[in-house]
Amino acid sequence: MKHLQFYINGAWSLPKNKHDSISVIDPSTESSVAEVYMASRADVDLAVQAASESLYSWSQTSLEDRIDMMEKFLKEYNKRYDDVAKAISTEMGAPIDMSHEIQTETVIGHTEVTIAEIKSMSMEEDNGPHAKLIREPVGVCVLITPWNWPVNQVVCKVVPALLAGCTVILKPSELTPLSAQIYAECMDLAGFPDGVFNMIHGDGPTIGPDLTSHPLVDMVSFTGSARAGIQVAKSAADTIKRVTQELGGKSANIIFADSDLQAMVEQGVEECLFNSGQSCDAPTRMLVEQSVYDDAVRYATNAVNSIQLGSAHDSGDHLGPVVSELQWQKIQKLIGVGIEEGATLTVGGLGKPSNHQKGYFVKPTLFTDVNNQMRIAQEEIFGPVLVMIPFTTESEAIDIANDSPYGLGAYVATSDMEKARRVSRLLKSGTVHINGVAQEYCTPFGGYKQSGNGREYGSYGIHEFQEIKAINGYYAD
Repeated sequence: MKHLQFYINGAWSLPKNKHDSISVIDPSTESSVAEVYMASRADVDLAVQAASESLYSWSQTSLEDRIDMMEKFLKEYNKRYDDVAKAISTEMGAPIDMSHEIQTETVIGHTEVTIAEIKSMSMEEDNGPHAKLIREPVGVCVLITPWNWPVNQVVCKVVPALLAGCTVILKPSELTPLSAQIYAECMDLAGFPDGVFNMIHGDGPTIGPDLTSHPLVDMVSFTGSARAGIQVAKSAADTIKRVTQELGGKSANIIFADSDLQAMVEQGVEECLFNSGQSCDAPTRMLVEQSVYDDAVRYATNAVNSIQLGSAHDSGDHLGPVVSELQWQKIQKLIGVGIEEGATLTVGGLGKPSNHQKGYFVKPTLFTDVNNQMRIAQEEIFGPVLVMIPFTTESEAIDIANDSPYGLGAYVATSDMEKARRVSRLLKSGTVHINGVAQEYCTPFGGYKQSGNGREYGSYGIHEFQEIKAINGYYAD
């Protein structure tokens, strides 16, 4: 794994042209742990051509055969489970226990649920007296995945696409190629036909446009920033490709006075800072009813102060570093913006923690007395930073929550279930969590507004990779 290659048409390969590579950096140590080769347009062409040439034969296989192949992959993945967990900790800084118990497990959870969902789906159905509706694969799919949940975002694209009968070209983040490499090795050992699954490495600005504008590509599934998502949509527009996107978030966590206040505030802090704040649906805006705001600030302050930092390679309940020096600098800049805007810096702040000068560690940070017009309340910081905003009425809370360019996640805490349901229906968000109930693998995931379009997970993720054909006159009078 010292020099990571591509997987094209059933074989491992070097770049077509000169062998450009970049270092994979361990964010806990700031040291290089591997080199990953970078693709060019020539490599994109090879991968897309392989996927295109294998599309017809793969799309004509039976669903039972495709499920069998995916179950073989799962057996191979289970053999490499510990390797994947170590790779994720090494490449993006998730603490090893969290990586092992949560990050790595997502592949098993998504694969098993997606297989179960497609088994129960009808691929053909009657429509009126004369028509037959058929669900068919959309075609050749480019899958571009991020670094923050590296295998989770790979599996929730690859598995539904292949089970639907599509062929794919995966481009994982160049920051986290180690876990993707193991994933591809498992796909190889499972014995998928040549060209069905392909993977190339590269950075978005260099090969992203080549992938998303390629005339042989039918669909692009992208997870990343809103800024990059705009470029993906523009690039794909000339050939009218299907584009699904899961982008950024600035999720509101509305905590009412009648909730279990201490428990909900502490859980909100934990969920915001989980994965070092590097989750697009993290509840990064805590909206608290004014009558209990001071108590909530006290609970949040104690919770943030209690968080420990540590190397991703150490076992234990702690936060690791953020993924890269560039990401660390972006977070520092926005913490500085919050200070300049006049928010109260209650915990944390600028610079590295005194006992973690090596590695890309960020102080867990809490801003209080924030208003929703501040940049730290509107912009995605993508680090361990929580902002607290008071509100007085239910309608004001809803207005503040919806006053955002994003609409990926939302959270509501109250003992009044009628109110919880009422508020949830009025939030412009793809998902809502009432009283801390977590997302399930079968529940659709995606957003409103600049958080993207389309849905992933379970049957909803499968549908994104299917076309519906209506055959009129299928039944004669």
